[in-house]
Amino acid sequence: MAVKKYKPTTPGQRGMTGYTFEEITKKTPERSLIIPLRKTGGRNAHGRVTVRHRGGGHRRFIRIVDFKRKKLGVPARVAAIEYDPNRTARLALLFYADGAKRYIIAPLGLKVGETIVSGPEAEIKIGNALPIANIPVGTMVHNIEMKEGKGAQMVRSAGASAQVLAKEGDYAQIRLPSGEVRLIRQGCYATIGQVGNVDHSNIKLGKAGRKRHMGIRPTVRGSAMNPNDHPHGGGEGRQPIGMPSPKSPWGQKTLGKKTRRNKDTDKYIVRRRGQKRK
Repeated sequence: MAVKKYKPTTPGQRGMTGYTFEEITKKTPERSLIIPLRKTGGRNAHGRVTVRHRGGGHRRFIRIVDFKRKKLGVPARVAAIEYDPNRTARLALLFYADGAKRYIIAPLGLKVGETIVSGPEAEIKIGNALPIANIPVGTMVHNIEMKEGKGAQMVRSAGASAQVLAKEGDYAQIRLPSGEVRLIRQGCYATIGQVGNVDHSNIKLGKAGRKRHMGIRPTVRGSAMNPNDHPHGGGEGRQPIGMPSPKSPWGQKTLGKKTRRNKDTDKYIVRRRGQKRK
């Protein structure tokens, strides 16, 4: 997929880039695989804002994506490559031999008309899903399960891929896109290949309106607020943030503060992201 540059007929288009959509083969989604997206504006069941800067945006439908790939041994033909407004990756529409239809994350290089399959006996081919135990060491994978049968949870965004580094006992070492090396049970499923739409990181929105189309509202700097609204607020003229460190609107430390709290799974992390190799 190539990146399209716009002729700067307006100030907002200077530096703006977009998709060419040359890989998209079907414009309308499969009616049986979509449900309406109910917007919340970032509010919870009590009407309080729990996620800031949410609201507006274009109307969307949720595409029901098959992350479990549990139709084992049933071949599927790739009927179309589609756009999904809810994620950075593209979707591949599969027509199974038994008549079922499913969406999956479209890997890089998957073409319309190809046949893919999932299961322990599947060959090492782009788009096929296998247990990690049956995937050779060094293979690039995506759509990785964290728990057997739960469905893929990791490595699902555009251009992402992980690598099988080693296998020992019931676990395999997987290097994630962040650089973290993690232990995953060998019975978990993963899909061969890299997620498509690799040029997503090169897209420049160019203007605030495109962000509003995505349902993201403006972010106000804390230093522009009053002191009762933000720890960085107040003062005559512009002021530095001050010591000891930057704060969130609720007084919590930011800028490097570790937020991970799941100690139960620390034992599965072999090397953390950003950690230098010895």
